[in-house]
Amino acid sequence: MKKSRGRAGRRRRRKHWKGCMDGVNCSHKLEYIKLKKWLKDRGFEDTNLRPAEFWDTGRGLMTTKALQVRDLIISLPEKCLLTTDTVLSSYLGEYIMKWKPPVSPLVALCTFLIAEKHAGEKSLWKSYLDVLPKAYTCPVCMEHDVVSLLPEPLRKKAQEQRTTVHELYTSSKAFFSSLQPLFAENTGTIFNYSALEWAWCTINTRTIYMKHSQRKCFSFEPDVYALAPYLDLLNHSPNVQVKAAFNDQRRSYEIWTNSQCKKYEEVFICYGPHDNQKLLLEYGFVAVDNPHSSVYVSSDTLLKYFTPLDKQRHAKISILKDHGFLENLTFGWDGPSWRLLTALKLLSLGADEFTCWRRTLLGDVISARNEQQTLSVTEKICHFLIEETQHVLLQISQLKRNKENLKNQLALVEALRLEDLKILQKSAEILCNMNIST
Repeated sequence: MKKSRGRAGRRRRRKHWKGCMDGVNCSHKLEYIKLKKWLKDRGFEDTNLRPAEFWDTGRGLMTTKALQVRDLIISLPEKCLLTTDTVLSSYLGEYIMKWKPPVSPLVALCTFLIAEKHAGEKSLWKSYLDVLPKAYTCPVCMEHDVVSLLPEPLRKKAQEQRTTVHELYTSSKAFFSSLQPLFAENTGTIFNYSALEWAWCTINTRTIYMKHSQRKCFSFEPDVYALAPYLDLLNHSPNVQVKAAFNDQRRSYEIWTNSQCKKYEEVFICYGPHDNQKLLLEYGFVAVDNPHSSVYVSSDTLLKYFTPLDKQRHAKISILKDHGFLENLTFGWDGPSWRLLTALKLLSLGADEFTCWRRTLLGDVISARNEQQTLSVTEKICHFLIEETQHVLLQISQLKRNKENLKNQLALVEALRLEDLKILQKSAEILCNMNIST
């Protein structure tokens, strides 16, 4: 008897090891057991997905059977979704209905998340709240020292994001105070800035798109958010394709795969063709070897390679601005973008060539001199950005040694900058070949 149990034990261990080559199964953890029971009570059928910890993506879902194209990954009943309907049918409903001017659907959801988190054991959503991240890694949550290491366009967007959240908090304070009858504690301590930041990040990073009809109790901002417990454990990959939508007949949110997935591998979905700057800004992570990634060239960097003595400089800048050629200028895996080269071609026009500016914007070759100067300046910009990126990476490695508390935030910026460096080095190689061929 004892011998037989030993064999079975070895078999189980082998099977478990095989099942966790890519990730460590976490189904046995209490928070996931409670979440699955909570979902089952709301009509969710157990699927082939298991929560797991992966060495490269962190927490995610693995499949216990091979998935084929057009297989259903997950079907989450409407009862499991957290939407503004959930909020309006709760104790917050009457307060939202009578508040003027109306709050936005986003504020309603943030308020509900903060209130339910504060309720602790009494919350009907506790099983879901317990598996949500305690903190987020979006730039809005980053320390100033870390934000300053982001590439310039992303740094600007991160500051705008922070302003948005601060303004949301300030403009919602009066509404939060109106909820005082619901709480024994002061609403100022419950609905503080860090609580709102956490709730805002939860919604911004985890909601699925689900359109709701316009209601008078809300402001005119679109009501398109739905939090989807368990489903939101699925991680992003730019290399997969899925079909996701709410099924009106079955009253459930469904995701179908258009890619294959092997047994015991992590199941991915795609949040969209986003570059790494967008992924970091909106979701707080970076995808390695992201085919959609680009390195952005700011207009300041672009213009410093052209003399202020050029009599047509001002006119050239105006033309580029009017035609939208001073933004979204990039280096990608396939070298400098057409937009970047076009902007540089126009800035490189000689005094005798300036009348050809329309042809330049259409992609015509103006002269051999113009082509050569454009390539030369593009190379200079590329090498400048390589040096700048290497300098920032050096700063990051020094900070990682000195500031233990910022290690996670710094690791993310480092991952972004390393991807940038790879793209720029590839672009430098392409430019070198272009120069040889011309």
